[in-house]
Amino acid sequence: MAYGSVDSRFVIFPAGPADAEGLGRVHVQSWRETYRGLLPDAYLARMSEEAHARRFGHALTRPGADDVTLAAADRWSHVGYVQGGPSRRRVPGEAEVATLYVVRPAQNRGLGARLLGDTARALAVRGARSLVISVLRDNFAARGFYEHLGGVAEAAREEPGPGGGRFWEVAYVWRDIGALTSLP
Repeated sequence: MAYGSVDSRFVIFPAGPADAEGLGRVHVQSWRETYRGLLPDAYLARMSEEAHARRFGHALTRPGADDVTLAAADRWSHVGYVQGGPSRRRVPGEAEVATLYVVRPAQNRGLGARLLGDTARALAVRGARSLVISVLRDNFAARGFYEHLGGVAEAAREEPGPGGGRFWEVAYVWRDIGALTSLP
């Protein structure tokens, strides 16, 4: 399926505390699938679904006023999620998607675009006029996805990484969030 196609086998919904375990599983699985070779194998192996579920549980119990967390599921389990809110850069009117992950078996079915579009709509209702999302510089699949959806890359920047290392990120910006709110 193309990015713009919609696969009706998935449902997207606002995540709540009861979704924490499923989101923790999706987070760890997607990181291991996505970042092998980009992040240290030892770090990926140490990731704990339970620890991430606790973090999600806490965040979903006490979300910020403008935070958005959406989950995606098929008939059997959670397969993706997205978290967004005010921009860490504190640019007036700019929102940020902090995380967007879809497990590999559910990719290439339009789900990532649906998650991003639904989040952009929710953030626009909260006053966002633009949106930013950061991605590892060498994550070429994600970069291609954001470019296909109209994101404009900024210069790569070095950031602290897991386990005390450093890595390079690229921010993708949509100056007009409306380019994303019109996604199916």
